[in-house]
Amino acid sequence: MELTADSPPGPAGHGPALPPPAAGPSPRERAYGALLGLAVGDALGAPAENLRPSEIRRRWGRIEGFVADDPAGTDDTEYAIFSGLLLARHGSELTVAQVEAAWHHWIADLDEGPFRGAGFSERGTLENLRRGLAAPISAQHRHAWSDGLAMRAAPFGVYAAGRPLEAARLVAIDGTVSHDGEGIYGGQAVAAGVAAAMAGAGPAGVIGAALSVIPMDSWTARSLRRGVVTAQRDYPDVLTMERAVRSSVVIGGYPWTDLAPEAVGLAFGAFTAARGDFRTSVLTAVNMGRDADTTAAVAGALAGAVSGVGAIPPEWAAAIGPVRGSCLPAMRGHHVLDVADLLAPGEDRPGGAS
Repeated sequence: MELTADSPPGPAGHGPALPPPAAGPSPRERAYGALLGLAVGDALGAPAENLRPSEIRRRWGRIEGFVADDPAGTDDTEYAIFSGLLLARHGSELTVAQVEAAWHHWIADLDEGPFRGAGFSERGTLENLRRGLAAPISAQHRHAWSDGLAMRAAPFGVYAAGRPLEAARLVAIDGTVSHDGEGIYGGQAVAAGVAAAMAGAGPAGVIGAALSVIPMDSWTARSLRRGVVTAQRDYPDVLTMERAVRSSVVIGGYPWTDLAPEAVGLAFGAFTAARGDFRTSVLTAVNMGRDADTTAAVAGALAGAVSGVGAIPPEWAAAIGPVRGSCLPAMRGHHVLDVADLLAPGEDRPGGAS
């Protein structure tokens, strides 16, 4: 699907149906690929977070694998597990009240640790909840347009496999506690893209599904289109391509790197440039810097859902263990693959989905 730069989800079951899954990875393999791909991208990108490409090159040359001695996921993986467990419990019957209660039970009402590595949107939400504010007012803080929902959106696509509109509906319910506007759209684009990939869609179908669930004139949609269109062009080398994609999406001089429209544009741009190949998708995202753990986590979730867990290099997959709870102590000991088992199509799940 060729896009041009100029080119609110409904209830479950409405909208065009996706074609039957193509021959390829099983639904469970795609579920594993999506969530393990998220965790791998997160761990690969963590050392490069908030760095410029020139800084990355000075430190490591080109990142081609883990550069940390003890690679681990960040808040991106821990929040994805948080949302995945909540979704596994409530399924399609998930409500904003249930999400808010989970934030209190697992995060806000606990006095454990310093909440290390949390993004500004999560910190703002936590402060509001502890002040007694309820959703959607709890999302009224300065970083409601962050990529904090996009980073935890993949489980919704896994759960709503083949139903991008349902994935977008559910992730918006989750996001109502912590995000607003473009922050919600970023999560919906990622969740819908993963849902399409879970049904066998290739890169073009993934991109189309992501764009179909958010307003065409939104900043997130414009950024996503710019990243994809730029990535589809021919370049003499990978560095030139990465510079072009980055320039098409990033607002120069803006101090925050975790804006949802930017992170989603970079992640889909990396995924497009790689034609859905897992290794190339995540490394392209990592080497562009900015919010590299989140952009690589999103690119990894998309590519992992497209190609299945077998596309993830074994040495990368083996490095991912249960999360350490460095940001969310209540999530300590959970593994993304256990969450994938809970959400994968074919399981008996709440909310009538199967």
